[in-house]
Amino acid sequence: MTTIPVGDELRTALLACLAVPRWADAVAGQAPFASAADLIEAARAAATPLPRSEIDEAMAEHPRIGEKPAGDSQAAGFSRAEQASVDSDDAELAAAVADGNRVYEARFDRVFLIRAAGRSRREILAELRRRLTLDDDTEAAIVGSELRDIALLRLGVLARQWQDDPVQKTEATDSAAPRDAR
Repeated sequence: MTTIPVGDELRTALLACLAVPRWADAVAGQAPFASAADLIEAARAAATPLPRSEIDEAMAEHPRIGEKPAGDSQAAGFSRAEQASVDSDDAELAAAVADGNRVYEARFDRVFLIRAAGRSRREILAELRRRLTLDDDTEAAIVGSELRDIALLRLGVLARQWQDDPVQKTEATDSAAPRDAR
């Protein structure tokens, strides 16, 4: 059985997944949810599509890829866990990602965003370089999709935490959980 919170508790949890108040209100307004699947489907629908103004709003909460998120908020914990990759101690690769971040920010006037969970730093760098070749509208659509994917991944982690009879957690299924939540 799942005990999904309602009201302000749910809204606060949703904002840690995607810092868009309209989205959090739309999803929380549909509570109570009979299942985690119903919650995740409502979240997906409310985030499809995200307009540019909400993309910009949500981006303010995302750190640069390769940089340690500051603070002890739930969102920062998610970001730390999502960015933990097997090749994070490769200094040359880290420098290439940092350089790519600077070029991306100069080109698009925002930080590069990608669902980092489950991806190596090398894969992230390849995608960063590919996306530098895109036009603004195409890139904005991708960022919106990445934000939605990250939000749903985070919400899945929370849904597992809300279960009275939790599923068996593994690195593959729980890679986006904040370290203190594992």
